[in-house]
Amino acid sequence: MKLGIVGLPNVGKSTLFNSLTKAGAESANYPFCTIDPNVGIVPVPDERLNVLSKMYNSKSVLPAVVEFVDIAGLVKGASKGEGLGNQFLSNIREVDAIVHVVRCFEDGNVIHVDGNVDPLRDIETINLELIFSDIEVLERRFSRASKGAKNDKALAKEVELIKRLKEFLEEGRLAKGFESDDDEEIELIKSYNLLTYKPVIYAANVNEDDLATDGADNAMVTKVREFAKNESSEVFVICAQIEQEIAELDEEEKKEFLEDLGLKESGLEKLIHASYEILGLISYLTAGEQETRAWTITKGTKAPGAAGKIHTDFERGFIRAEIVSYDNLVACGSYNAAKEKGLVRSEGKEYVVQDGDVVLFRFNV
Repeated sequence: MKLGIVGLPNVGKSTLFNSLTKAGAESANYPFCTIDPNVGIVPVPDERLNVLSKMYNSKSVLPAVVEFVDIAGLVKGASKGEGLGNQFLSNIREVDAIVHVVRCFEDGNVIHVDGNVDPLRDIETINLELIFSDIEVLERRFSRASKGAKNDKALAKEVELIKRLKEFLEEGRLAKGFESDDDEEIELIKSYNLLTYKPVIYAANVNEDDLATDGADNAMVTKVREFAKNESSEVFVICAQIEQEIAELDEEEKKEFLEDLGLKESGLEKLIHASYEILGLISYLTAGEQETRAWTITKGTKAPGAAGKIHTDFERGFIRAEIVSYDNLVACGSYNAAKEKGLVRSEGKEYVVQDGDVVLFRFNV
């Protein structure tokens, strides 16, 4: 999973990236201090792995990972090359989802590129630049497709789709809101890799006081939540400065710090949950003496496909999957005890793997 962290200059992007990844991207109170995209690989927090590794006395623990890309601040005109525009836009095309950091706090010491704080205006600024960039992509695609459309029905159909989609974008709407009942059209739109077709998670960056209430009393956060609801996006509230402090602590200190703030989870955990939700992802688990590991798959994946995440041979030679739910396994205390109670199931090729399944694949190649 690859997530791009974006937003206007000085909204807390690089501070958040630093705290999430401890990668040390430069953070300063002026625009464009992040010139090259910074990349960090972050393990997905999953307490289940620690429990299973102790149960199986595993030699290693391998969590799922997320790749974060911190991308330079965007300004009006980016699609035309203003600021670091085109560079920003090429970097963001590579990600699975966009984490859009939106400033929802007042602070006279932190300059806002537009002079005052208005989260919806900031969102609109970035969305418009992404729309303009997508329109350019469609225009180039239209130019190529239209040359052969007279003698090719498929190309003629694509040309009509591009016209409709371009008109939709020109109305200021995002590509992900474009509706079609035609599977071929949907696949074509996916192939264009449009920026406004990507899922978005809004990170509402607040001050410490608003963090404890999850932004409930912050009018700016409320506006962002209402906006996100209308476009089926996710929102989570974060305080980038607090996350930076948390990043310096060990696990025990981190737990105490969060409890003192009245929080159950860190911003990273909130973001991971939101990312998995919007991308339709789950994790299944494997455990043994050599390693305990989490594997990320799409919801609805059947057993052979899940096995293929480990190795293509597992999918090709799939026989069956022996499955016990994490909760049942922990409650019983061991795999053998769960088996004796009939809680270990043997599932075939049509079984849809569930989040938290502890799986042993049987295969023959």
